[in-house]
Amino acid sequence: MAAGKKQLLEFGLRRAQGPDGALSASRYCYIGGFDGTSNVLAGKMFDIPVRGTHAHAFVTSYVGLQDLKNRMLTPLDGGSPVDFVSACIDLREEVCKTLDVLHEETKQSELTAFIAYATAFPKGFLALVDTYDVLRSGIPNFCTVALALHRLGYKAIGIRLDSGDLAYLSKAVRQYFRKIADRFEVPSMANFTIVASNDINEDTLHSLNQQGHEIDSFGIGTHLVTCQRQPALGCVFKLVEVNKQARIKLSQDMDKVTLPGKKSIYRLYSHEGHALIDLMQRPHEQPPDNERRVLCRHPFEESKRAYVSPGSVQLLQKLYWTKGEIQEYLPSLKEIRERAIQSLATLREDHKRALNPTPYKVAVSADLYQFLHDMWLDNAPIGELS
Repeated sequence: MAAGKKQLLEFGLRRAQGPDGALSASRYCYIGGFDGTSNVLAGKMFDIPVRGTHAHAFVTSYVGLQDLKNRMLTPLDGGSPVDFVSACIDLREEVCKTLDVLHEETKQSELTAFIAYATAFPKGFLALVDTYDVLRSGIPNFCTVALALHRLGYKAIGIRLDSGDLAYLSKAVRQYFRKIADRFEVPSMANFTIVASNDINEDTLHSLNQQGHEIDSFGIGTHLVTCQRQPALGCVFKLVEVNKQARIKLSQDMDKVTLPGKKSIYRLYSHEGHALIDLMQRPHEQPPDNERRVLCRHPFEESKRAYVSPGSVQLLQKLYWTKGEIQEYLPSLKEIRERAIQSLATLREDHKRALNPTPYKVAVSADLYQFLHDMWLDNAPIGELS
């Protein structure tokens, strides 16, 4: 939600915890709305789109053009292979001139790495440009290779920033792309994808939004897969029924008093499609519908109650497994993801804002309210004064 409509990529493989932490993180991040993962095995196992770039080590492993084992690249529409290295060298000086950069300032070893990567992945060229200097070397070298690919019919994807002032650099890089697009008359180059990474969390995203930026996609790893903001899930399971007998746990801490008995749970929507409230009922009660208003009560505070006239009603709790048999259709990972995204879209913006969000309401029916308080009185010890 902090990223808005920007693309989100899960980059947490090396930081995930536990024997299958990386795969679990990739799977659940995708369900939660992320658009892809850098985890190739997760992509293979769960059909999650695989996205990413090469490493800094890939760039630093090259010394010069003599390291290239393959100089040739076949045009996209076929034909004879072209000396791709020479094509890049021929473009480099004009690219540097357009960007007001001396070509002597650019790192030839970085250009070599980009050429090697582009010849291996001509349809997926997305380069990491901050190994040496983003604006004086990385971007000129990237644009050189991207233009050479364009002349052979391929379209580069973009670049990744992994350090520095991401807001400033993204805007500067976009300006460079526009200069190259105008000079070489390739309009699509102005819209190259800019991916940003480097310990990004929600606060970083909010800060970038306030500053303004030209980033199209965020690669998020450590803060995502290790859940640094909330490393432990603050909830527990409690017994509410055994052998069809309702059970209750009492406590002086109101948050720890349980709601006894088996329940059905419904989500009530407004006529505009927004989720209004979740309502818990006892199983024998008539399900709520959009033909009548429903009394919704706070489970513990007697004065907090309201009538709701829903535009539509959704049953949230379904029985998927009983007596050794599957009872419901098991959706695919993509279907689960779509449902999660659609569900988030039904929440009002004030529920989703970062600062002081409006708590989402969960209520009980009048019948369940009365049952709860009757059981509470039956199980609470009666004191004696003397």
